Amino acid sequence: MLIQPQDRIVFYGDSITDAGRNREQETHLGNGYAHFIGARLKAKFPQFDLYTANKGISGNRIYDLEDRLEADVLALKPTLVSILIGINDTWRKYDSGIESPIPAFRAAYARILDRLAAAGSRAVLLEPFLLPQPADRAKWREDLDPRITVVRDLAWERRLPLLPLDGLFASAATGTGFPYWLPDGVHPSPAGHGLIAQKWLELAGAD
Repeated sequence: MLIQPQDRIVFYGDSITDAGRNREQETHLGNGYAHFIGARLKAKFPQFDLYTANKGISGNRIYDLEDRLEADVLALKPTLVSILIGINDTWRKYDSGIESPIPAFRAAYARILDRLAAAGSRAVLLEPFLLPQPADRAKWREDLDPRITVVRDLAWERRLPLLPLDGLFASAATGTGFPYWLPDGVHPSPAGHGLIAQKWLELAGAD
């Protein structure tokens, strides 16, 4: 099982992780998947004395995560860091013309993982994901797919747990349509957050 007694778990990412968290409260987990995971873990393992924190910030790209890693994550002395990032590196290309070259994306992600490992923190990698809702999102795949490959490659190379969310949402949407899970193709509905939490807990052997 991935979760251990006295674990200090930090959820790190962009708006999907942020999910409306109250930044005045260090342990407030927001209203999304981090909240669902944290609640389930503490209910299932009260004897573990787990610490959970949400350090997602809306709009972040990989470079933002690298810049604030020390202050927002390492300062908390985490034992486990769950990382979901990449969709804004793609989104900014299409709404603002701001590029995030794949080699630079990979290098920044690798440096984050190096620093976590050096601090003795374990990592769980979550794929960025996308559904073609609205239809113009389909064009984004040309930029997002290589980022998903980067996350997979880093997980394989470093033997890190990987949550393949892009494929999971694609599969789930075959039975319901796209908006049920990701109303704008990017941000999860409550059901979408629930799916992430369910699969995270399964990956961690905690469900």
